[in-house]
Amino acid sequence: MRPVRVLSVASEIYPLIKTGGLADVAGALPVALKDYDVDTRTLVPGYPAVMESVQRTEQLLEWPFFGGAARLLSGCSGPLDLFVLDAPHLFARPGNPYLTPEGTDWPDNARRFAALARMAWNIGIGAVPSFVPDVIHSHDWQAALTPAYLHYSGQPWPRTVLTVHNLAYQGRFPPQILEEIDLPPQSFAMDGVEFYGSVGFLKAGLQFADRITTVSPTYAKEIQTEDGGMGLGGLLHSRSARLHGILNGIDTTVWNPETDPAIPYRFNSAKLDDRSLNKTALQHRFGLELSSPALLLGVVSRLSWQKGLDLLAECIPSLLEEGMQLVLLGTGDTELQAQFHAAAHSHPKQVSVLIGYDEDLAHLIQAGSDAIVVPSRFEPCGLTQLCALRYGAVPIVSSVGGLEDTVVDVADEALRPATGFKFSSVVHKPLADTLVRANAFFRDRSKWRPLQLNGMSTDVSWRRSAKQYAQLYRDICDPSAARSRNEGSTR
Repeated sequence: MRPVRVLSVASEIYPLIKTGGLADVAGALPVALKDYDVDTRTLVPGYPAVMESVQRTEQLLEWPFFGGAARLLSGCSGPLDLFVLDAPHLFARPGNPYLTPEGTDWPDNARRFAALARMAWNIGIGAVPSFVPDVIHSHDWQAALTPAYLHYSGQPWPRTVLTVHNLAYQGRFPPQILEEIDLPPQSFAMDGVEFYGSVGFLKAGLQFADRITTVSPTYAKEIQTEDGGMGLGGLLHSRSARLHGILNGIDTTVWNPETDPAIPYRFNSAKLDDRSLNKTALQHRFGLELSSPALLLGVVSRLSWQKGLDLLAECIPSLLEEGMQLVLLGTGDTELQAQFHAAAHSHPKQVSVLIGYDEDLAHLIQAGSDAIVVPSRFEPCGLTQLCALRYGAVPIVSSVGGLEDTVVDVADEALRPATGFKFSSVVHKPLADTLVRANAFFRDRSKWRPLQLNGMSTDVSWRRSAKQYAQLYRDICDPSAARSRNEGSTR
């Protein structure tokens, strides 16, 4: 049996370009799928960082494309096999791939990411004879027009999978762009790409994909509700038979405390005492008091309402009263940044904040913090708590989405080995109470150490999830399963 050929389509991919967890998934899943006889090529935009990093490039195609010249290149980066859409008029912009230097969306984002999906369509219908995919796997709104282009092409096309990494980001644009992005007028309909009077990129993918996945089982349930569906709950519920929640994993070669070059002291579960040296290094790096008895909380996050960091800011007085410490690495809402900066200024030996992002420092925070706090209001999967488990940092999380699926509260240890702390009502007081509860456990090493060891023994790799994706690909390629592609969609 030959390998299943999959074209993955993503707007970012680690380690070439990253703004969030999507890049981690796009970079790790293709590598994990190799163990299950899946041959994946990933189509990515030719941002400057990508063009500088891709090796052994070969030009496959060249033609005018959405207002300028474009080339399709093949190449690789480490174990990743890539197609690169080199369209300088769309992607030759430094910095964040979606935002201007002023922090606003690029005004031509609709055209930029429609071009990415349009190229995926071309590859899907055979534009690259050496790689004709069996499945096109699109990630998030930036690639979600791919199933729509295929649907309206009138040609045979491969099976399609769309993964929703975060339903909050939907890619909605004025209807005037329809002609500009080469979709037919009849596509602007309720059973097409129309979404409350706009062109909905994500909605289009949800409408036409053969299968929809999201990144945790609980989140797959949450997004079918009125509250969690963000305007798309009805469509998702109608397609529930084709909706699958598959947990993300992390790249356990990158996130490995035994070999991690970003941390000063490497350790494993058999040498857990060595981990405390990283705590001292982290306290020193952030200018905190070098105190072993203080519970050191770590945060690596966007500062946003979704991530619940406003709730953590409200908890700082009780955190200080309990003698805890806090290090925070992140950027986002300016008001939140100011709140945390003010706390750090008033209590520099207990609170320290670095606005921005630093990959190596994120590793040190995981390796040196006693606990990692993730108080999200909604969280499709979350990778931070998976890294925390791997590094012996005890997760303190809200009971939503993938956080619910991946952390076992100490109150539930009769069912499964406990790995952390959860709070169910995402407001200030339950979080504050949970921090106090965690602090009490931390003071009793006979209770805290088992939490660390249980977390470190948890399988957070892509192994199990990659097997599920490989089976999903094979299922939809099975001719006996070839029913109507729009079964379950809203008509």
